[in-house]
Amino acid sequence: MSQAHGKWRTELAAMVTLAVPVVLSELGWIAQGVVDNIMVGKLGPVAIGAVALGNAAYYAPALFGIGLLLGLDTLVAQAYGRQDHEDCHRWLAQGVYLACIITPPLMLIIAGLSYGIPRFGVIPEVAVLSGGYLRILNWSTLPLLLYGGTRRYLQGVGEVRVITATYVLANLLNWFGNWVLIDGRFGLPALGVNGSAISTCIARVGMAVGLLWLAWRYEKQRGHPLFEHWAAPQLDRLRTLVRLGAPAAGQIVLEVGAWNLSTFAAGYLTPVALATHSIALNYASISYMVPMGVSAAAAVSVGHAVGAGDPERACRAGWLALGLGTSFMLLAAVVFLVAPVPLIAIYTRDPQVLAVGPSLLWIAAAFQIFDGIQTVCTGALRGLGETRIPMIANLIGYWVLGLPLGLILCFVLKWGIYGMWMGLTLALIVISVTLLLRWQKDSTQMALQR
Repeated sequence: MSQAHGKWRTELAAMVTLAVPVVLSELGWIAQGVVDNIMVGKLGPVAIGAVALGNAAYYAPALFGIGLLLGLDTLVAQAYGRQDHEDCHRWLAQGVYLACIITPPLMLIIAGLSYGIPRFGVIPEVAVLSGGYLRILNWSTLPLLLYGGTRRYLQGVGEVRVITATYVLANLLNWFGNWVLIDGRFGLPALGVNGSAISTCIARVGMAVGLLWLAWRYEKQRGHPLFEHWAAPQLDRLRTLVRLGAPAAGQIVLEVGAWNLSTFAAGYLTPVALATHSIALNYASISYMVPMGVSAAAAVSVGHAVGAGDPERACRAGWLALGLGTSFMLLAAVVFLVAPVPLIAIYTRDPQVLAVGPSLLWIAAAFQIFDGIQTVCTGALRGLGETRIPMIANLIGYWVLGLPLGLILCFVLKWGIYGMWMGLTLALIVISVTLLLRWQKDSTQMALQR
């Protein structure tokens, strides 16, 4: 019994060591959008809504591209678990090729969305600012995908701290760029929300270059210079990467698309409703990034164990990750319940926003644990190579149940933005229960393989 407890303690320490830098990286990812929202907040609710709407339109197609690269979690981690470092390297090369292939069509879609926003009936002053913001942000797509693929590689080989360092520098660069370009400093014109978009583009170029350099340094240290042994495109590997990544990408688009649709729905209400929704969603996104980081750590840890032929360790890794992720989300729920007004006041002191916002954060508190469970289970299943079930669960949870209910409550029963969030809460409950049951089934089957 003591030996079993020792294994759990040892692997918990290893999970925390892996998860903390990845969590910090996920927080660094969301911090870019948070910084943008905070720094344009002084321009008023219209500017806050425009940035939120632009990001909402951008992230569905962009995250589909990133999702296609999530197969690297499985493939690199399992290759590393087999101690096949050359295979890890070859998968990185295919990830870079895939990023370059999918960037042009994604940019065309995003460009089309930027010109289509005014046609969706969104508040006109918000739509004009949002379209310009989105057209500039579109130029960050290739750097963002190159960053995504390189990051998955570095996570898979256990080099996670360098990812955190890169994000810290990128966020400092983004903050400085916002400070200079939004208001116009050092003789530059005041660009408002467009300045914020330019700053984000610059930061993402820095992220991509930084991580590729770190990957090159890692390979050089182990005597395998990255660009001297760069693999050529391999159609069978690209197919494998897409086969694993496409369902993961679909799951991300279904999830993000649901929340983005709620942002567009808020755009049909009032600027105050849209701004309040955006602020509450930012906080929900911040808390979500912690189990998202734990989810990535779960995918890597489970993948390493599967590659090493150790199903018992794979089971422990998944359950440990679930414990970490849900524990944090319980704490986040408490914070949302007890301090909603101070949290909203960080963004704005507009009295109307401060009046509406606390109730949205209380609804967010209600779904925190469910959000944590579904997120971590998705990562653990990805470590096994299972990416279809999360996609199906998100399709049913959001698009068959949650969104229709939310739209009915919002527009038919006139509950406004509160009704939309209640529908999305139902979706998270359904998804979390489905994925937890699937992980329990798969982990039980793995335990029988001992």
